[in-house]
Amino acid sequence: MPFLALRFDADAAAAQRWIDALIEVGALSVDVADSASETGAESPLYDDPSGAERGELWARSRLTALFAAGFDVECAMTAAARAIGESRPPHAIEEVPDADWVRATQEQFRPLRVTDDLWIVPSWCAPVDALAVNVRLDPGLAFGTGSHPSTSLCLRWLAQHLERGARVLDYGCGSGVLAIAAAKLGAASATGVDIDAQAIAVSRANAEANGVAATFGSPDDPGAAGPFDVVLANILADPLELLAPLLAFRLRTGGTIVLSGILEPQAAPLIAVYSRWFNINVWAKEEGWIALVGARCAA
Repeated sequence: MPFLALRFDADAAAAQRWIDALIEVGALSVDVADSASETGAESPLYDDPSGAERGELWARSRLTALFAAGFDVECAMTAAARAIGESRPPHAIEEVPDADWVRATQEQFRPLRVTDDLWIVPSWCAPVDALAVNVRLDPGLAFGTGSHPSTSLCLRWLAQHLERGARVLDYGCGSGVLAIAAAKLGAASATGVDIDAQAIAVSRANAEANGVAATFGSPDDPGAAGPFDVVLANILADPLELLAPLLAFRLRTGGTIVLSGILEPQAAPLIAVYSRWFNINVWAKEEGWIALVGARCAA
């Protein structure tokens, strides 16, 4: 079934009110992007909780509201404008043809080379190198397909530095990709924890599909208490700062911590926090994201 897309630009101060009003008048969804997207003036915003709390949006946001075919979009826009006390801005309405959305989604995900010996492979694709370590993974509702630079950095560290027989904890496991990769790379045990029940369910399904014994559950589960040889946390800078004492006490003395989900300007403040427990520094960078790696100091 085709859809109708309504597109227009709004100032940051009004964008959220437009979004709420459009949903109220019947929009199925509203996408928000930089109005300067795909130009030299595009400004990146990352999904950091601190920014979300401040309600940060672009100075000019491009709103795209999706409606069912046959919906009176002009009438809906008039009603939305009236509800928030705004004039109707210049806008465009176009038909979005129906498509095989499953196939279209699958086309976006292809086998991903992490290193020569480690690949992330969607379940519908054949491995590029059958002799490599291939982690079978379906993109789903949980974060972590391996394609984001922060996840890629952690996977590269595992492929290059994980010692066989290590006990590994993935704190904030998302899809379970890091714990599963660790298990396939020779970890004696691989444990993933997350506060999201959906992430735990997805991780368990992915572990089963890969035939590994990685376990997943809540951060409060007894099996996640440690001590571990390696702790990975691919989250964001703000929660990583708060989690520093907890992560430190889940590592044995001399164990390794790998932190990712960190933008380059956030590295120095996090290093200062974690230096209380670790000899830690920047390990690698990728597309503006960095990974910190450190060794647990004696208590």
